Amino acid sequence: MGTAVRENSEYRQRGSRTPKRLEPVPDRPVPLASAPRVLLLNASYEALTALPARRAVVMLLGGKADVVHEHPVEVVVRSVDTSVRVPSVIRLREYVRIPYRTQVPMTRAALMHRDGHRCGYCNAKATTVDHVVPRSRGGAHNWENCVASCAPCNHRKADKLLSELGWELHVPLVAPRGRTWRLVSQLREIGPYWEDYLYLDAA
Repeated sequence: MGTAVRENSEYRQRGSRTPKRLEPVPDRPVPLASAPRVLLLNASYEALTALPARRAVVMLLGGKADVVHEHPVEVVVRSVDTSVRVPSVIRLREYVRIPYRTQVPMTRAALMHRDGHRCGYCNAKATTVDHVVPRSRGGAHNWENCVASCAPCNHRKADKLLSELGWELHVPLVAPRGRTWRLVSQLREIGPYWEDYLYLDAA
């Protein structure tokens, strides 16, 4: 299969997580490496990983997976004798057993998802990660001491304790549990329809 990818949709998604409003765009070539990643589900609909578009298309053509959700932006992989639309979510035809690991790595992406991308101090949009007990005062870098924060709150708090500022936290500082949270900890963004399978409300 060739590497040419064309964005053939009359529309492009505005926003990165949930398709809301679409606007017209002309057809234009899109590098395959820039095509959106695809969420791979087990046969049981459990989220496994986010695949590069090329790998997802190979699995579809090889009969190893089926499309669950098309991507709202039509991106098509073309070869000499066939063309395949890159989906948003695919599902394995046969179940594969995955070893279960209970500990979820704490990454910036996973922490932001846990806290809903809102500041734990003022509920504004979060753009940074803050240590509730500052590292300079013995605070650990873990789920129980880190919170999503907006830049102004992070700057104002600096190396102070919440009791010294009279502040309160608006989110519980707990480590998320579940298989899919390991995947969430590695994701930079969530594609269309992915949240139905990532179970982000389960901590």
